[in-house]
Amino acid sequence: MVTLADVARHAGVSASTVSYVLSGKRSISAATRERIQHSIDTLGYRPHAGARALASSRTSILALMMPLRTDLHLPVMLEIAMAVTTTARAHGYDVLLLTGEEGPEAVRRVEGSAIADGMIVMDVELDDPRLPLLRQAERPFVLIGLPGDPAGLDCVDLDFEAAGARCVGHLADLGHTGVAVLGEPPAVYARGTGFAERTLTGLRATAREKGVDLLHRPVEGTYTAVSATLGRIFEERPATSALVVQNEAAVEPLLAVLRRRGRAVPEDVAVVAVCPDQVARQASVPLTAVGVPAAEMGRLAVERLVARLGGQAPSGPTLIAPELTVRESSGSHRDHGGR
Repeated sequence: MVTLADVARHAGVSASTVSYVLSGKRSISAATRERIQHSIDTLGYRPHAGARALASSRTSILALMMPLRTDLHLPVMLEIAMAVTTTARAHGYDVLLLTGEEGPEAVRRVEGSAIADGMIVMDVELDDPRLPLLRQAERPFVLIGLPGDPAGLDCVDLDFEAAGARCVGHLADLGHTGVAVLGEPPAVYARGTGFAERTLTGLRATAREKGVDLLHRPVEGTYTAVSATLGRIFEERPATSALVVQNEAAVEPLLAVLRRRGRAVPEDVAVVAVCPDQVARQASVPLTAVGVPAAEMGRLAVERLVARLGGQAPSGPTLIAPELTVRESSGSHRDHGGR
């Protein structure tokens, strides 16, 4: 590995002179600077992030705060992270991935050091404890998610409230009046996670508007948990003819439980999901679903952050309109005798 000392020897100058050229702290003659730059190019020297930061006040690194929680579906998180990484590289940035559940401490660590030029923050809660520090930070940031008060913030997200509304509206239009929602694990709601709460708001509002009897049950994504929850749903509301699932891990367990119980999809029970299109398409019964545009969310977040680093002011929330794709899992309640 080529070092700063190697560059100094090749250029015939002291290591401190090379350091001054990299940092810009002292005036160095044009001839010497050119000689040092020639040595850097010839040897293929790459200054570390700290040296680059000294020279330009930039690291060309973006910090991605992606807490890896066991109650969130990892493939979706990773798809967002991959889109962030590839888009960042296209703009000349590398990505520093912070996966710990550090909360405000992670913001302090980035803000108090030269490790990144800006931050992209995921798993946003309605009353997120990181927001007070982020609002005071010198480094720009973009949220993938929508807090309770997004005023003055750059946010990118699917319009989950509209997504919930689309799901119930679709089922109501098919004649279903008894709908149960299999939601995210209980811990997601306990944290006040924005996407889950906003979906529920949209589901409930449209259910009231359409005269739909709506029942919501959080559920872990295991076969055992789904089976137990579904059993309670049918005991409490025997007239339930449609299910909305917002928990990618619960999709296949749900379809397996319905098969075991002898309930055909969609003849006996319609199923609609809020999940990535790949999950919906590859399910054992292809699901009618509002897709979660993970890659688009990651791309837009980077583009917004790069614009902020270029001097652009925050432009507020960007909510992606939900698209519901009808597949094999939803049918008319009237067409099957109202079973």
